[in-house]
Amino acid sequence: MSSAGTYYQAVEEFFVSRRGDPLFISNADWLLIDGWKRRGIPLRIVLRGIADALDGHAHSWSRRQKVGSLAYCGSEVDVAAERWQRALALGEEETARLPDLLARMADGLDAGESLGHQARPLAEAIARDLRERASGSGSARETEAWLYERESALREALTQDDGAEAVARLRADIERELLPYRDRMPQTVQDQIRAEALTRGLFEAHRLPRLSVFL
Repeated sequence: MSSAGTYYQAVEEFFVSRRGDPLFISNADWLLIDGWKRRGIPLRIVLRGIADALDGHAHSWSRRQKVGSLAYCGSEVDVAAERWQRALALGEEETARLPDLLARMADGLDAGESLGHQARPLAEAIARDLRERASGSGSARETEAWLYERESALREALTQDDGAEAVARLRADIERELLPYRDRMPQTVQDQIRAEALTRGLFEAHRLPRLSVFL
């Protein structure tokens, strides 16, 4: 599966393996995973929460009953996410490293390869903005929203420059990797994976850094 879908696949495989017998997770469970990903909870934190939930079940009075849904682990994933956020001191760790991170993004944009007439000036403008922002202040989460807008604009420029044929090949590769999951994943999750995979593929093709604090 594409790197965009690895998060979803890893959660499913970990839950199924820890549960102890084969089980296809439900549409509701796929949406739950999608919610964790959209909230920016790292994969390792989600897996920690699932493990805590299933470990707790194994020592409970109801341990003879199989856990039937990933939703059973939801509260423990939330607890693990809260611990992770506290460990980051409410974002202070990310904010402290933000100037260096933004400067590296700017350097990566300047070094992008084979950029077209739309993407090249846009990448240069974003790089200048990144260096200005690196010298100022702002939280990691505020910066993330700003970066998302710039990345979306750059993705659109790359799409236009690369042309319909190249983008169609990339989309075809994404569809092949999604094929085993189409009948199992809700459409909203599939669309999220497609969009993320397209962005990743375009940026990798031009050796551009992703514009995110949390990737």
